[in-house]
Amino acid sequence: MTKYVFVTGGVVSGLGKGITAASLGRLLKARGLKVAAQKLDPYINVDPGTMSPYQHGEVYVTEDGAETDLDLGHYERFIDEDLNKYSNLTTGKVYWNVLNKERRGEYLGSTVQVIPHITNEIKDFIYRVGKKTGADVVITEIGGTIGDIESQPFIEAVRQISLEAGKENSLFIHVTLVPYLSGSEEHKSKPTQHSVKELQGMGINPDIIVLRCDSHLEESIFQKIALFCNVKPDCVIENITLPSIYEAPLMLEASGFSEVVCRELGLQTPPPDLSEWKKMAESIYKKNLGTVEIGLVGKYVALHDAYLSVAEALHHAGFYHNVHINIHWIDSEKITYENADEMLGNLNGIIVPGGFGSRGIEGMIVAAGYARKHRIPYFGICLGMQIAVIEYARNVAGLADANSGEFDADTPNKVIDFMPGQSDEIDKGGTLRLGAYPCIIKKGSAMERCYEALEISERHRHRYEFNNDYRELLEEKGLTLSGISPDGVLVETVELSDRDFHIGVQYHPEFKSRPNRPHPLFKGFIGAALKDSRKRDLR
Repeated sequence: MTKYVFVTGGVVSGLGKGITAASLGRLLKARGLKVAAQKLDPYINVDPGTMSPYQHGEVYVTEDGAETDLDLGHYERFIDEDLNKYSNLTTGKVYWNVLNKERRGEYLGSTVQVIPHITNEIKDFIYRVGKKTGADVVITEIGGTIGDIESQPFIEAVRQISLEAGKENSLFIHVTLVPYLSGSEEHKSKPTQHSVKELQGMGINPDIIVLRCDSHLEESIFQKIALFCNVKPDCVIENITLPSIYEAPLMLEASGFSEVVCRELGLQTPPPDLSEWKKMAESIYKKNLGTVEIGLVGKYVALHDAYLSVAEALHHAGFYHNVHINIHWIDSEKITYENADEMLGNLNGIIVPGGFGSRGIEGMIVAAGYARKHRIPYFGICLGMQIAVIEYARNVAGLADANSGEFDADTPNKVIDFMPGQSDEIDKGGTLRLGAYPCIIKKGSAMERCYEALEISERHRHRYEFNNDYRELLEEKGLTLSGISPDGVLVETVELSDRDFHIGVQYHPEFKSRPNRPHPLFKGFIGAALKDSRKRDLR
């Protein structure tokens, strides 16, 4: 029978519930178990797809095209399992489903209530991921902080699941903060005690308490929390703030985390094989080849989480090449032709990630042109590819007014636009090209050099496409259309094949990068940036 692990958080938000859940997933997988992970989010949006990156960070996209919370990126990077549409549920989606069922008469005239209708919808969702994946263990993180009004239906639903599945098949992990008071020079356990009391008032007794702290806790703290919160002494686990999140599974396992979880769930497994993960974690601090300076040019740089997967994928490639990646977060609105040397001149690589809307676009175009003219490695992702096409059309192909239909609906040269059959009556929440699509790579291209393959599949999240009316002109002017959809209709990648790396891709390769298996394009990009760094050192 599938086992269920529920991860809650208390005291404050941002404690790393997602990293704790992801670390547990990695540890259980290393013990030979099949693991599935999911996140329950209390906000009323149906999904994060239309939420501001400044509020929510990036939108993570699964293989099957679900727009999800960024914590799912952590799950995939740690557990190395593709997640799906059953991996993220919001309050909005719950009520959407329930109200649609009510309108269709599926409740047979019953009065629709939070209990049982809302909680049943949540339970069905949790059960479904286990059935779909055949997982031995389903790890479910509940967003928000215990005590929030918004998360109460989710808490009630998982309480019911623990009764239905049985104590031997369910486990509650509560992540809390243990603050340090410098005035009295001591850690305080009282916030954890109050948080656990709040959780117990909802009918849930946590089995394991994970204590987030900035330094090692004294033994008396563990003893006090175990006693006052009614858990076994070895079920109080320390979670110290670390320089790299990828050390978290090893740190937690040093306290016997997965062993305790398996014992409490009655799972008989061999010890975890963490050799590959340990090797990767050691490589984080091997900076034998120095530092490469990467400029991330975007419009949401004030909140780094807006580009979380891109930043992580850059670091993954840094682990591979044994170099430190120094990311310069550059606001595209501040770049002009006049200050380009000052803002971009010392970079070894420029990356323009995805985004929507016209704000900051001209600065991105300046950055793409600067990279092309000065032969600095350039990597355009989604919007970044479209920027590369617009820049090339303007400054090489002679189309001075070239633009995207998204940014200027009246420009006569829409090199990026809706394709035939696409509607310009766009519902912002439902018409993106989402999820995995195949791509055929051109032989002899830089893309083939990076992938070492001619057929690939990558995840998309965009609405506008390369305008096929401009294929012939741009190819004549030297732009290589290096990746095309299998039916030949959609241009998926462009490049300057005579460069070490000047590539734009319509998809989001960052979603498939792993710390122990960097994405081929990020490996190629950082490899080219490292080469640029060495050239500069020789000048």
